[in-house]
Amino acid sequence: MTAAASSDAALIAAHAAGDPHAFSELVRRHRDRMWAVALRTLRDPEEAADALQEAFISAFRAAGSFRAESQVTTWLHRIVVNACLDRMRRRQTKPTVPLPEAGPGEPVSPRDAMAERETRLIVRDALNELPEEQRAPIVLVDVEGYSVAETARMLGIAEGTVKSRCARGRAKLAKVLGHLRNQGADANVPGNDVQVQQGRQWEER
Repeated sequence: MTAAASSDAALIAAHAAGDPHAFSELVRRHRDRMWAVALRTLRDPEEAADALQEAFISAFRAAGSFRAESQVTTWLHRIVVNACLDRMRRRQTKPTVPLPEAGPGEPVSPRDAMAERETRLIVRDALNELPEEQRAPIVLVDVEGYSVAETARMLGIAEGTVKSRCARGRAKLAKVLGHLRNQGADANVPGNDVQVQQGRQWEER
């Protein structure tokens, strides 16, 4: 079986056993998603790139201790999030840097494309305004789709803490995103970011 056809767990095991190509394949598979998590968490492309590099170095070194108690992607997310949190603690300032556009191809309608871009930027700006301790669990639970239990393990905090931080973050987001409720029913919703529909749910929670 080639590296490309192997499971993530098999690649980790192969890397730990000395396969020089296994870890590179693992990085190739998951780099884009890990980059998205780092960028959403840190807001700064340079900081995110550095955190991602540190995270993959840590994963490279710690692969031998992986015990398959969780999925490899969850394990990688935990390492990336921890690297981001470490950089948050170390940095002196928190510059606001415009985030690059991401997501699927442009919709057919130019007007819809403009509305989607505007909505995406509004939601990203709202996320950027959250305190770091609230932004990380919101990104993992509401953007990446992880459960409260998985998020708690990644961040090293209690499940109740995840819930309370998400609740506080959602309340703040609801105030900022409340005006989106008044947009037309035909407005498109971004596919890969926090959904406008979630913004409506945040208001109701």
